[in-house]
Formats: sequence, structure tokens, C-alpha cells
Amino acid sequence: MNRRDALKHTALLGSATALSGSLLALLQACQSQSRTAWQPRFLSQPHARLVSALVDTLLPATDTPGGLDVQVDMFIDLVFDKMYDEAGKKTIVAELDGFDEKCVATFGKVFHELDPAQRHSLLEEEEARSPKFSPSVWGYPVGEQQPVGFYRSFKSLAIMAYFTSEEIGKNVLSYDPIPGTYKG
Repeated sequence: MNRRDALKHTALLGSATALSGSLLALLQACQSQSRTAWQPRFLSQPHARLVSALVDTLLPATDTPGGLDVQVDMFIDLVFDKMYDEAGKKTIVAELDGFDEKCVATFGKVFHELDPAQRHSLLEEEEARSPKFSPSVWGYPVGEQQPVGFYRSFKSLAIMAYFTSEEIGKNVLSYDPIPGTYKG
């Protein structure tokens, strides 16, 4: 490994470390708000309803808490507000508008007004149509990278927010920090 690659990898590792702390701080900020008092920081009310409906469809409540129960939509709003630059924010708004326009063109209603069967059929179509993440090994891309669309990026962010929430981490995932006695 030459010096240039070593510096690049060190910078990438440092950025990932700094970013993880920011994400945790954002997640903790979401936990202190109640759903009824939530005022989106970045999203407009129609966009907030769309994001909440997407989260509820992707991560519904079953015998485990759903995405809305652990405030994934609030977390996504904070990520869009704090971690995107102005160009990224404009892109997000355009993609949210485009997604709702597709819903109106297909069903005559915006996404949050659709019934569950219509929501699922639309998301199944998006799942089949949107490009998948390119393979990587330890975060380093393998082969040619293709741009990932709005749906795949949003789904990835929602799932990450769900599994890193305190409620899911403590009460749903079976993680034993002390796995038992050592016999050796």
C-alpha cells in the first residue's frame, strides 16, 4: 500500500467515526419528542406525511414496534436537515415530489392516501425497478459503482434508523453483552 492509499483509507475511517457520533446524536434527539408535538425541521407537511407513510409501509408494527413507533420518520427528517447540503436538500425535495407525482399518475392519489394494497404494489414495483447497491468489501467498492435511486437509499436509511433505535436495540434484538461464563 502506498502513502496516498494509506492517507485515503485513514481519512475515510476518521470520517466514518465522526459521522457515527453525529448519527447517534440525531437519533437521541428524536427520542425526546412525542409524535403529536413533532414539527418537521426540514420536511414540509406533505413531505412529512409521505415520509411517515413510507416508513409505516416499509416497517409496519407487528408483534414488534414499527418504524413510526421508534420515530424513524423524525430521524430521517433530522438527517435530511443536518447532514445534507443545499444541493442535496433540493434533490431530496425533488425526489419526494417525483415519488408522489408517480403515485398520483398511477392511482390518482398521493402515497399517504393510498390503501395498504396500493402502497405495497407501488413499493414492490420500486423494489424491482431500482438498482441495487453495488457490492463492496469492508466498505470499499468492488467493480463499477452504479448510482442508487431514491427508493433504495430511503429504504436503507429507514432500516438503519430502525435497527439503531434504542427500543429495538434493547428490547427486540437479542444481544447479550456478557455472553456467559468462560469455560476453558
